[in-house]
Amino acid sequence: MKVTESNSLYDNLEKMEVAQLLLSINEEDHKVAPAVKGKIPAISALVEQIVPRMLEGGRLFYIGAGTSGRLGILDASECPPTYGVPHDWVIGLIAGGDAAIRKAVENAEDDPEQAWKDILEYGFSELDTVIGIAASGTTPYVIGGVKQAREKGLLTGCITCNPDSPLSQAVEYPIEVVVGPEFVTGSTRMKSGTAQKLVLNMISTTVMIKLGRVKGNKMVDMQLSNAKLVDRGTKMIMEATGVSYEVAQDLLLTHGSVRNATAFFYKEGEK
Repeated sequence: MKVTESNSLYDNLEKMEVAQLLLSINEEDHKVAPAVKGKIPAISALVEQIVPRMLEGGRLFYIGAGTSGRLGILDASECPPTYGVPHDWVIGLIAGGDAAIRKAVENAEDDPEQAWKDILEYGFSELDTVIGIAASGTTPYVIGGVKQAREKGLLTGCITCNPDSPLSQAVEYPIEVVVGPEFVTGSTRMKSGTAQKLVLNMISTTVMIKLGRVKGNKMVDMQLSNAKLVDRGTKMIMEATGVSYEVAQDLLLTHGSVRNATAFFYKEGEK
């Protein structure tokens, strides 16, 4: 039986008061983080395999449908501005293509051949990693994609919320975060989606740290895409060097990143 399709522990939701609905949803949400914590060994095992591959030039692909696909795209799209990495280091693919990010594309997830075709548009290397994301663990688009990737020698993992699913059986490094029935029966955008988001955060953040994209606890390679980030970067440089705000901002804008600005400052100081 799919845990993600189990009946909600609650009933007659339409008769509940708003506060009761919110409290009950929150009580269910509290079950997610402990479930994720229990899977840290599995998450760690996958990350330990991803890092050396990416250090050699490999990339990370996420493939999913619906909510799962959108979560992968969200995580992938945040890596360049946060860590200053190229847009093709972490790639999120969704069944139905970019149009499906905003609006569901009928039957797109039912084609087991399409995910590999989508990956092929970027080319592939045995150093690449493909992580399939599917709460149910039964999505044909995702299963077909990881199977073909594995056959070609790519590293494969998955994030799912059902135990012993076909998806888990198809990959080398399964992560199964079983969070129990959803508050609204079968609505896996809720606890399952939250669990997937937490795991994706853990994977990409840890990978980027181990790839050297964080110094201390700072995003020293972040893109300076708005005034808030320029201000944040300026204050990072002030903290690292002791210079004034004006000098720090000039260094940042001249050298393009916190890392480059601080490196220049200390290099000049050695002269």
